[in-house]
Amino acid sequence: MRRLMERASVMSILIGSFFVSGIALAAQPEAVPGEYVVKLKQNIQVQAAQKSALSEKLGAYVKSIIPGQNIVVIKRPVFETQRSVLKTYAQLENVEVIEPNFIYRVNKMPNDPMLGQLWGINNVGQKDKDNSVGVQGIDVGAIQAWDIETGSANTIVAVIDTGVDYTNADLAQNMWTNDLELNGTKGVDDDKNGVVDDIYGYNAVKDSGDPKDDHGHGSHCSGTIGAKGNDGKGIVGVAWDTRIMAVKFLDENGSGTLENAIKAIDYASKMGAKILSNSWGGGGESQTLKEAIERSHQAGALFVAAAGNESNNNDKNPTFPASYQVPNVLAVAAIDNKGQIASFSNYGKSSVQVGAPGVNILSTTTAGYEAWSGTSMATPHVSGIAALVASHESGLTGVELKNRIVTTARPIAGLRGKVRGAGLANAYLALTNTLPTPDVNDPVNWQSSSLSIATKHPYADKTSETYEVSVPGAKEISLYFSKFHTETTYDVVQIFDAKGTLVASMSGNNDDTFSPTISGNYAKIVFKADDSVNFFGFEITKAAWR
Repeated sequence: MRRLMERASVMSILIGSFFVSGIALAAQPEAVPGEYVVKLKQNIQVQAAQKSALSEKLGAYVKSIIPGQNIVVIKRPVFETQRSVLKTYAQLENVEVIEPNFIYRVNKMPNDPMLGQLWGINNVGQKDKDNSVGVQGIDVGAIQAWDIETGSANTIVAVIDTGVDYTNADLAQNMWTNDLELNGTKGVDDDKNGVVDDIYGYNAVKDSGDPKDDHGHGSHCSGTIGAKGNDGKGIVGVAWDTRIMAVKFLDENGSGTLENAIKAIDYASKMGAKILSNSWGGGGESQTLKEAIERSHQAGALFVAAAGNESNNNDKNPTFPASYQVPNVLAVAAIDNKGQIASFSNYGKSSVQVGAPGVNILSTTTAGYEAWSGTSMATPHVSGIAALVASHESGLTGVELKNRIVTTARPIAGLRGKVRGAGLANAYLALTNTLPTPDVNDPVNWQSSSLSIATKHPYADKTSETYEVSVPGAKEISLYFSKFHTETTYDVVQIFDAKGTLVASMSGNNDDTFSPTISGNYAKIVFKADDSVNFFGFEITKAAWR
């Protein structure tokens, strides 16, 4: 073992500049147009009989007076910008405080009984099914978004997968229906689209109109996207109200062909889906599949795709369909409930756009409700966000939806350098078109101390090594791995705090990554490996602290 004690200079000037620029970009809170609450200085006595005189003195109509507080509410022309009014009145000698007449609303919360188990939608620090305690706020911002938009029956999301259990009580109300077939003659192709009785969607496996899920995967994705909200049942999707089009090309074993993938994408594009949710991958690069995705782009749809589950850098080794260079493709990585990129998740600073919750995600299946993990589970969170934004701004194209979600993604430390956008897709920021402020909890914005801890490269068979780090005066620390590559299943780096509590278990590819935050000024790193496969190991070059 070795103990390393170092400190570093404060970087508050740089951090402060980040905060100022971030706040300047934030959207204005909702307020009554043209109305301002003004607190006057104590030398002016506010009485109801003085409204006319006060109006003249303030150069604005005094709408009302708050008794006994020296506060009046004024009205200004609505064409004036809020910034100019606040600046002008703040300089008046008789004005102590001026603020917009803000609007407050009740938080719109659904009554679905399993909401508390959906950490991806509302992370309050609850445990997941593996008893991993989450970090509050690491979610897609759905609770705030629902005060603005809960979805629309006019927004169609095609779940291109194993089908959807359209009889599921949590999904049935939000299923898309082909009205010409629903109200038509059984056994007849009433809408002349080449598929008979395609009431809920299309089954490319059997070339039929019945896309009933016989696996569970498609239903799981559908629940995260759009399980009916506020119905007193089960879970709620990111979008309470939407239309889920079931497009089945994966069979009961979860596998499908290129032929059927093309037919599935073309069906969704032809039948008016605005968002295509694709939690699948594999195979080599295909020109014909790419052309099908291009047709969805020409139809104005967004193609959301899972980045893959091989701990792979998609920049170096493309994974399809996520890596197709088509403008409407939005590739999604997975994070856990602490905000770390999932050990299995693919990533790519250029080729993967955002991250979303993908570890132990509870949702609907053909067998009830189950918690599954994968970039397959992250993808529908983003598809649900897209459904909310498309419902709120129906004129946006698929590419515009993609750009909105990417540019408003919330920075989190676990995704920095792993995706093209800032980090975690956020429904509220996307709906309000708000650029996010920097993450104050990202160790990249903290003070830092240099370290030098490294395994052998490659590490030896049956490695068992322990290191200790101490940063005097720190209340929290995080370790920076400049390089990190271990075998995913059996070779694990564990980090403990001073109380012996396990803070993190890390494996796979984690170059340019900070560890989760460790409470206190001490950390113990334990690395154990078997004798099967030996990779690079790791190098720790600094400890960030605050």
